[in-house]
Amino acid sequence: MDGMILPDASWRHRPGLDRLVAALGRDAARYVGGAVRDTLLDLPVTDVDIATSHAPERVVELLKAAGIKAIPTGIAHGTITAVSSGTVIEVTTLRRDVSTDGRRATVAFTDDWREDAARRDFTLNALYADPQTGQLFDYFGGLADLKARHIRFIGDPLQRIAEDHLRILRFFRFLARFGDTPDPAALTACTARANDLMALSRERVRDELLKLLVADDAVRVLRLMVEHGILRPVVPEIDLAGVERLARLTRLEAEAALAPAAIRRLAALLLNDPAVNEAVGARLKLSNAERQALARAIHADLAAGPHELAYRIGPDR
Repeated sequence: MDGMILPDASWRHRPGLDRLVAALGRDAARYVGGAVRDTLLDLPVTDVDIATSHAPERVVELLKAAGIKAIPTGIAHGTITAVSSGTVIEVTTLRRDVSTDGRRATVAFTDDWREDAARRDFTLNALYADPQTGQLFDYFGGLADLKARHIRFIGDPLQRIAEDHLRILRFFRFLARFGDTPDPAALTACTARANDLMALSRERVRDELLKLLVADDAVRVLRLMVEHGILRPVVPEIDLAGVERLARLTRLEAEAALAPAAIRRLAALLLNDPAVNEAVGARLKLSNAERQALARAIHADLAAGPHELAYRIGPDR
């Protein structure tokens, strides 16, 4: 990280990626976000995002001229899905927030890279890289935070949470996946604004919670969340006793070499009570299959080990 150059990685050689970058123009396109962050951490990269200074309509023109399929999946917010030689990449125009209400934002397009970085949530997600040279662009100390495993909001945490309440859950999910000691200002802000989670759609809460549950450090972070009342507004059924059951399950999973599964872990967090499982499944708008799996979990005894849970719930749930 100290050399300010993005290491080479297999994803940078995906078919059609060079052609896509060439169509946009080197000075107008940079890799951004998770692909940059995870490469620096030597983690597998799945999705690749490109930020560009071109307006969305211009992106469509340039891609079509280069024979690259352009799908206007989120053009109102600046995002075009490009399909180049079978490789799917999201290309998003640089943006700044005009107004926010905690659930959605009205944006304006810009050609200022720092302005785009300033609207992102955490410093380690605001890293950009030149596709040709790998030169890194770090406007808010993200490289140092990444090296220290420090999850830090860009700017004032309370303001960032006011812009998008989901950032509370994202903070803890990132802490469980990448973090070490929680940033004091961020933890204080998340605790103070936990009730804001009630304004979010249950689908957004569900998605973040299920991702958090399978993170490497889920137990430690969930214990922290319960202690600070973070989940009380949306899933008050999760308490410290449930976290201890989850801790036991994760140890059993490790002993049995069984991959973590979100619904299995959610079942461990909840009371062994059909009404509780049904209420939580409905509130989080789990799929029918997930709710059925959660219902079956009440018959499983953790003492029997994770294979018993896997048998009753399903190994991938």
